[in-house]
Amino acid sequence: MLIRVDIDSTRPLYDQVAASVRADILAGTLRPGDRLPSAKEVAAALDINQHTVLHAYQGLRDEGLVDLRRGRGAVVAASAAPLAELASDVAELVQRAARLGVSSDTLAALIRSHRAGASGTAGPEEVAP
Repeated sequence: MLIRVDIDSTRPLYDQVAASVRADILAGTLRPGDRLPSAKEVAAALDINQHTVLHAYQGLRDEGLVDLRRGRGAVVAASAAPLAELASDVAELVQRAARLGVSSDTLAALIRSHRAGASGTAGPEEVAP
């Protein structure tokens, strides 16, 4: 597993670390039960702060993609398995959106609002003042 970050990017480092792990889960490179490198190892390899890596791992835990356990570290959760099944669908949607001129931010917002509508809860952008 190779975690990738771009130090020169305006995107927060913790978000880049999480996105890299998420991409490996989506690609099937990481599977449920696989251990992630320790935050200390990742921080040393990328020359970033260990707390940045922990922040990324905690975000992945909050998404249900990673289990964090003392003494065991970060492990890909069983609930991450469906992501690999969605890989081709996601790639197709992203390519179609690009062909139509829809930005990735707009596509992400559409997905969030669709999901919020499906769960019956309104997102912050849908609440009237």
